[in-house]
Amino acid sequence: MSQVLDAPPPMQVPADGGLAALAARHGLTVSGARPSLPAYIRQLWDRRHFITAFATAKLTAQYSQAKLGQLWQVMTPLLNAAVYYFIFGVLLGTKRGVADFIPFLVTGVFVWTFTQSSIMAGTRAISGNLGLVRALHFPRAALPISFCLQQLQQLLFSMLALIAIILCVGVPVSASWLLALPALVLQFVFNAGVSMVLARMGAKTPDIAQLMPFLLRTWMYVSGVMWSIDQHTEDQPRALSLLLEYNPAALYIDLMRFALIDSFGADQLPPHVWPVAAGWAVAAGIGGFIYFWKAEETYGRG
Repeated sequence: MSQVLDAPPPMQVPADGGLAALAARHGLTVSGARPSLPAYIRQLWDRRHFITAFATAKLTAQYSQAKLGQLWQVMTPLLNAAVYYFIFGVLLGTKRGVADFIPFLVTGVFVWTFTQSSIMAGTRAISGNLGLVRALHFPRAALPISFCLQQLQQLLFSMLALIAIILCVGVPVSASWLLALPALVLQFVFNAGVSMVLARMGAKTPDIAQLMPFLLRTWMYVSGVMWSIDQHTEDQPRALSLLLEYNPAALYIDLMRFALIDSFGADQLPPHVWPVAAGWAVAAGIGGFIYFWKAEETYGRG
């Protein structure tokens, strides 16, 4: 007796050839399709615990192989500040005319390092984590945001050393120190936005990560980390002075100096600094987030 196997009937493709319509009729969706912006924000919020845990794990593992361990979180920016003090403060004399130059310099180095490290980590957020991106389904914006959060945690550790230095040089505790909190929030939003822009660009063109150290080094030198912008732009063209004064990195450094250093008074912090710093944060945060979201379905492919 022969056994006859009945073959399943062939799939009926719509007469107009609309496979998308056929998939929609059967409840099928594109794998990894980009959700709407509100849905994407909700997905990101639902994974907030993953973002914080991932950032903390990365921070803990960063110096796990070093004998001094997590002390390098504080020692690295302090050593950078010591080098800059010798080269710029002593050899080039940029400390002349700057009151409390040591806290002035250390504050600039710490705040700048936060932006620099966030952007560098964000540039490799997708291209350096392709295994994770291809293995798990989650909103990819979680990666650059978590790397910025990691750098914020590292900055908070460094702030302990910064406060100790400020107290040792005789700067008194002041209520203005509370202004450091909104300044850090604005800087974090700005860093996250720029990181998401570069994360998308770096996912498509990994060579950007090789270019970024040169761009960031140039940005650092024009941001008043080691020198006072006000004292060195008096004889410069107005356009150049405005470019330096509205530089977002310089604005966030000035906000932190104004908050923590008693001699950095209101005359050195023009009234435009807070609103412009907030404007940079909103523009970079919202613009960078939308720019990154638009390419959501392309990450990890190709």
